[in-house]
Amino acid sequence: MPKRGKNYRAAAENIDKTTLYDADKALELVVENSKAKFDESVEVHLKLGVDGRHADQQVRGAIVLPNGTGKTNRVLVFAKGPKASEAEAAGADYVGAEELAQKIQSENWFDFDVVVATPDMMGVVGRLGKILGPKGLMPNPKSGTVTMDLEKALTEIKAGKVEYRLDKANIIHVAIGKVSFGAEKLNENFNALIDAVIKAKPAAAKGQYLRTVTVASTMGPGVKVNPAKLG
Repeated sequence: MPKRGKNYRAAAENIDKTTLYDADKALELVVENSKAKFDESVEVHLKLGVDGRHADQQVRGAIVLPNGTGKTNRVLVFAKGPKASEAEAAGADYVGAEELAQKIQSENWFDFDVVVATPDMMGVVGRLGKILGPKGLMPNPKSGTVTMDLEKALTEIKAGKVEYRLDKANIIHVAIGKVSFGAEKLNENFNALIDAVIKAKPAAAKGQYLRTVTVASTMGPGVKVNPAKLG
């Protein structure tokens, strides 16, 4: 295991690894112990009591965080005709159809953070599944990124909409803002995310749903949150 830097070690000394903190206190500790010279992101890591290998236990969705994410997302929209014009007017960074798909395939082009598509373009986008899927960029109706209402989708994304989904280890990883937000705004974003994930609990899930909850800054140690006090 690589040796941790002195800033990380100093921050870790202020956090009890055996304690399950209330969420507000955990986020205070994350903010107070951010030692990097840049405005670190604050991330939430949720281990869920589900088995994502089964379709009826998948957890996926999206939410607009009340205080945004502190990041301006670059949005690529697959659309044609009037819908392409709508996307441009709504602030899309890139708009196109087959030519954009070709650019991604041939040039390994990824100067975007979110992909949105109208339903009629999913035949084109589907051919990019093996490229976009592993990067978490594949449009999906459940996250509102396959839609005819491009204006709404783009407004929400630019306002701080984030997607949450299980990885192979049944963990959800979501950035909920920047250290500069302060603990209060981060806590509001945290609670909004937790509420959304709890509402998305599959009927097939058994036992404890929120197994472990950890918050951390980009370069800082994790702080454990008491899952029994959430929801």
